[in-house]
Amino acid sequence: MTSVEKKPLTKRFQNMALTGYIGLLILMPLWLFVLSPREGHSLGFMFTVYILPLLLPLRGFIKDNPYTYAWANFIVLIYFLHGFTLLWIATDELVWVLLELLFASLMFVGCTYYAKHRGQELGLRIRKLKQDLADEKEAHEYTKDRD
Repeated sequence: MTSVEKKPLTKRFQNMALTGYIGLLILMPLWLFVLSPREGHSLGFMFTVYILPLLLPLRGFIKDNPYTYAWANFIVLIYFLHGFTLLWIATDELVWVLLELLFASLMFVGCTYYAKHRGQELGLRIRKLKQDLADEKEAHEYTKDRD
């Protein structure tokens, strides 16, 4: 596969996604293990719930895989939920919560538009359901006519 050069807008969205991702990757362990350790939760639990999910897309980000950027948005939802929940119940940690929400937002928007633009540049596309249904109907009618 030949290398297709990225357009400046695509690079900007990739930088936005990676800024949010690296920000979360630094913030979460620092916040949860050093700045404000959680009482009543084991280190293993905290690592599994809040750090491990961030490590899942690391390989795909390094390999610059647009699909990884697309599905990483499912992971970033964990941090939106965490941040918005703490916004209501942990007002004493407002700075960290707002940073988490900022990084999660950067990652979400960056990943969404990077996957879209990079996918277009590479000629990748996701078939639309309408086309799938039309193809299925055509195949069904073809086999029905043969009988």
